[in-house]
Amino acid sequence: MKLRSLRVENQPELMIIPMIDIIFFLLVFFMISTLSMVEQHTIPVNLPQASTVKQEIPRTVNVTVMQNGQILFDQEEIPLSLLAKRVGIELMKQPDNVFILRADKQVEYGKVITVLDELKQAGAHKVSVATEQKGR
Repeated sequence: MKLRSLRVENQPELMIIPMIDIIFFLLVFFMISTLSMVEQHTIPVNLPQASTVKQEIPRTVNVTVMQNGQILFDQEEIPLSLLAKRVGIELMKQPDNVFILRADKQVEYGKVITVLDELKQAGAHKVSVATEQKGR
């Protein structure tokens, strides 16, 4: 009579080929699902023409504070007391205007903050501060 050893004679095997199949299936699945999520602009379409076409590009308005303290609204000199009124008029014409605050680096910090505060109080929500790139 032959006694079996207590050790397992056959070690379990790791089947790699089915695992590779599953990995490739997942790869293809994610590639195809990603392509369906992305809006593709590759289909050529001949669009009809219209005479009332208007492109919605927000207008930029420059507000400049000069070294001597005078304020320019798109190259027009304006006193600080009328700045809010002028900004309001521009916002009535086009509410998504972008106001770019340009100030000389020699201007007093408080003056720039006063102009910025006037812009915000007048309802300008899109205000940028212009700077120059370092190294120029």
